[in-house]
Amino acid sequence: MKLIKQHYLTLVIIALFAISPLQVVSQSKSYDFFSFQQIKTDTLFESKQIISILSLPLANNGKYVIEIAYSETELKPTSTFAEEENAIAAINASFFDMKNSGSVTYLEENNSMIAPAGPLQLPDSLLNGVVIFTKDNKLKFELKKPDRLYLKSRTEKVVIGTGPLLLAKGHKLNMPEKKRFVAKRHPRTCLCTTTDSLLLITVDGRSQVAEGMSLYELQDFLISIKCLEAINLDGGGSTTMWIKDKGVVNYPSDKTGERKVANVVVIKEIGN
Repeated sequence: MKLIKQHYLTLVIIALFAISPLQVVSQSKSYDFFSFQQIKTDTLFESKQIISILSLPLANNGKYVIEIAYSETELKPTSTFAEEENAIAAINASFFDMKNSGSVTYLEENNSMIAPAGPLQLPDSLLNGVVIFTKDNKLKFELKKPDRLYLKSRTEKVVIGTGPLLLAKGHKLNMPEKKRFVAKRHPRTCLCTTTDSLLLITVDGRSQVAEGMSLYELQDFLISIKCLEAINLDGGGSTTMWIKDKGVVNYPSDKTGERKVANVVVIKEIGN
């Protein structure tokens, strides 16, 4: 891929310094139509953090398409899904059954329900949102509606149930109180949009080099980098970011390495 002038990445560093006097080690690279930034710091929220950010222009001019890759019968690493789809980048997507495989949140593709909402220990107050890929290749987040309404509608290419919603119009949304999932630091994966970019973000954690973030901290971080809309995806040991020709670029927390998952968000270059 051709290197081009970086965009957006300087804003990330400037915004980070606005939170606290950070000691930041940052590496970045720009590709044909997306940028990658990894930030390592030991003072953000008075903790060690490793944050990976993949930035795509919202106005993609027909250069890329966002899709879901999934399996109903087996779990596979994010990297395997991405390679099978000939993707240029990927992150893990929503929650799944680690024992029996398959998604446990609502999943729809091309007007066909792949998975209904299934049994999961997280309450509906946390799994309160959906990610929608529209048929004209746009992305939006919204409060989840009843499954039947998505099945009836013909405007969505993909609907992924997940949550919680983190930001709306640049403001933090209320989180359920006294929930360990919210208040404890974990690895996190999320999607957010700025005025002109789609950001795929992973926050590493549960290790000596990265503690992870609570959802409150994640909200603060996303606002600091000018995110307007944001939604949480599956995190913990599932948190993974993959880029073609670089492989897995974050630091998955499982001791065995990259965790097998049931579904991932993939970015594919149009024409490839």
